[in-house]
Amino acid sequence: MFRLLLVVALLVVSFPAVGHAQRDSVIGIWKLNLAKSKFAPGTAPTDNTVTVEPAGQGIRVTSTTVRARKRIVVHYTAYLDGQDYPVTGSPDYDMVSLKRNGVTVEGTRKKNGKVVQTYQRVVSEDGKTMTVATTGKDASGRTLNSVAVFDRR
Repeated sequence: MFRLLLVVALLVVSFPAVGHAQRDSVIGIWKLNLAKSKFAPGTAPTDNTVTVEPAGQGIRVTSTTVRARKRIVVHYTAYLDGQDYPVTGSPDYDMVSLKRNGVTVEGTRKKNGKVVQTYQRVVSEDGKTMTVATTGKDASGRTLNSVAVFDRR
């Protein structure tokens, strides 16, 4: 009987932790804060909104960027397992892979099988700010070296 009570007590205590661990802090809608962000010359967008939704054990991302009066909408669904997943809508890359390294998510973007960009994404402890540091090249061959700061909406 004692063992049964112990198992039940452990299950009751662990369920809230499991539910909390499942929720990725990046889930939500994020708006680029241009004043706090830094971009290499000629690469800054005029606007960027990123929506991240849960998708099974992974995430579904929709990023809407306005650059030079052109609207670019990028979509992908990926798991944090380091595997490549298809991307639609981006002129810069057609695959993305993600993996978690502590509180940081590391991303690799590929075009035709070749790595073109890497990034690190961190959500602040209070969950209000997301910072994405990106390096690489865009489709025009321009060097990207940015730190984009997003505010939760």
